[in-house]
Amino acid sequence: MSTISANDLKTKGISAIEAALASEPEAAISVRGKERFIVMDVAHYRYLRECELEAALLQTRSDLAEGRFVKESADAHLARMQTLVNPKTSA
Repeated sequence: MSTISANDLKTKGISAIEAALASEPEAAISVRGKERFIVMDVAHYRYLRECELEAALLQTRSDLAEGRFVKESADAHLARMQTLVNPKTSA
């Protein structure tokens, strides 16, 4: 992954990002020598987001198949969540 310094970004602007992304799908932006941000083309971001959502769907299907879920009313769910968030006030 190529790296763009914050100074290069400041002086060259978007052309520094375009040059870095011409050969690789992602580029790091470094601030004071440390990588702080990642930039990428929107199409690549959407692809990664789709992969993330697909993984979440597969995990949900696995949880359902293995019985790792709770079936309850909305009120019961809210009460259960309240005990997890603040166990002292729910009795």
